Amino acid sequence: MADKNILLSEGELLVSSSPHIRAEETVDWLMWQVVIALLPAAISSVYFFGFRSLFLMVLGVATAVLTEAAVEKALGKEITIKDGSAAVTGLLLAFNVPANAPWWLVVLGAIFAIAVVKQTFGGLGYNFVNPALTARAFLLAAWPQYLAGNFPLPLDTITGATPLAILDGTAAGTLPSYLDLFLGNVGGVLGETSALALLVGGLYLIWQKVIDWRTPVAFIGTVAVLSWAFGGNGGLFTGDPLYHVLAGGLMLGAFFMATDYVTSPVTPKGRLGFGVGCGIITVLIRLWGGYPEGVSYSILLMNLLVPFLERWTVPRVYGTKSAQA
Repeated sequence: MADKNILLSEGELLVSSSPHIRAEETVDWLMWQVVIALLPAAISSVYFFGFRSLFLMVLGVATAVLTEAAVEKALGKEITIKDGSAAVTGLLLAFNVPANAPWWLVVLGAIFAIAVVKQTFGGLGYNFVNPALTARAFLLAAWPQYLAGNFPLPLDTITGATPLAILDGTAAGTLPSYLDLFLGNVGGVLGETSALALLVGGLYLIWQKVIDWRTPVAFIGTVAVLSWAFGGNGGLFTGDPLYHVLAGGLMLGAFFMATDYVTSPVTPKGRLGFGVGCGIITVLIRLWGGYPEGVSYSILLMNLLVPFLERWTVPRVYGTKSAQA
């Protein structure tokens, strides 16, 4: 965020714009903790989809880091690749493509995420939308055949539809079991298949106090309740909330993207509202939209509402009078 200074009266008191966060953890530590938390999902992806998934992840990270260094050098700025933020963006972007995606798709996505979404607005702390998700939306709009078609099935060379596409009725196939969804033995993009691996990583981030529990709990809880209430064919409260929680990109989005420091609220109530809003939009798209998955779009739309959420949820300071016009 911009660090605009405001001089109050004629004294020497100088106040910087929010958020006013003081902690011993550095940006480098926070970002590399996210990378550590993503390792279980990365290992799971390699196990189920083979070493091509590892190649795409390494390619995404390398392209993002090199792009950040090149842009910062061209602009005469300090090179900040050691802080890990570019590596996180590249890894998350790779997590949003299937194992059979062409290599150039990951390269273009990583360049777009860093050079256009992140650095155009000034670098880390200034972008108002999530770079990896914005790049995914760009790739989906430009080359939907690689991101919205059949994905490789685990431990096999054939392709098939994702569980949500089958559940939505937009694709034929047999719904996988809850156990397969939980472990990751289903088709999908690299980082969304194993709910277990993502849950382990998410709980690690909460334990390390890297992320606030409010956003993922509100996000996942809202999807569960609304999919149970409106997701069934037999009327109200006949849906399958567990299936909607385990399938698709909900776990990845809730723990690793909706909790992004830069593009999410800083107030506790704002984080709850952000998670609820993401959950509502996700279910609307899943149940009544033209695309079976709505996690990425829900987060991007809520990114745009963060200034309003923070304004509406800022704690009141008692004992002070409102400013007079």
